[in-house]
Amino acid sequence: MEIAAAKLIGAGLAVIGVAGAGVGIGIVFGAFVLAVGRNPAARNDIQAWTFVGFALSEATAIFALAIALIILFG
Repeated sequence: MEIAAAKLIGAGLAVIGVAGAGVGIGIVFGAFVLAVGRNPAARNDIQAWTFVGFALSEATAIFALAIALIILFG
């Protein structure tokens, strides 16, 4: 197998992590909506933790894209 083909396959496999991040973000905001629906008074407390969870999930996607770019151009 040529090196260029192996790089493309490896980068494609590395980007699979972006799908996991999308699922994680959906779970975080889905849980936020359910929690606020059950207890609207706790919205401000829950919202801060929701943004922390969103940032961690989004960081996973950014790391996956960074690894894919390193594989392609490194």
